[in-house]
Amino acid sequence: MTRRIIQTDQAPAAIGPYSQAVQVGDLAFISGQIPLDPASMALVEGDISVQTRQVFDNLRHVCVATGGDLASICKLTIFLTDLGHFATVNDIMAETFAEPYPARAAVGVRELPKGAMVEVEAILSLAEDA
Repeated sequence: MTRRIIQTDQAPAAIGPYSQAVQVGDLAFISGQIPLDPASMALVEGDISVQTRQVFDNLRHVCVATGGDLASICKLTIFLTDLGHFATVNDIMAETFAEPYPARAAVGVRELPKGAMVEVEAILSLAEDA
């Protein structure tokens, strides 16, 4: 199968040797998004709410670049440096996504790139009947 590399300037550029997203067939695999401002490439200032909203905004822009949207997401993996923030992230996810919600995992990690508190990666389906 052919791989299509997805790139948009509406989301932060890759900060390493990876692509923002890769589409294979009807699936797109979106690399982990951290709360970087796409224009400045700086970590947004603020608490977990501010960072989470920026992450979901970055994720939305990459979804759109694939030809999908947040509703196209089948699976999310959320990485948190403090699982005490889980309830806040959960509330923001409920504001951001509509039912039926994607499958999800939340993982506690020691640290994330650039000192971020949250990172989210996604798999989305671009199948017309999904």
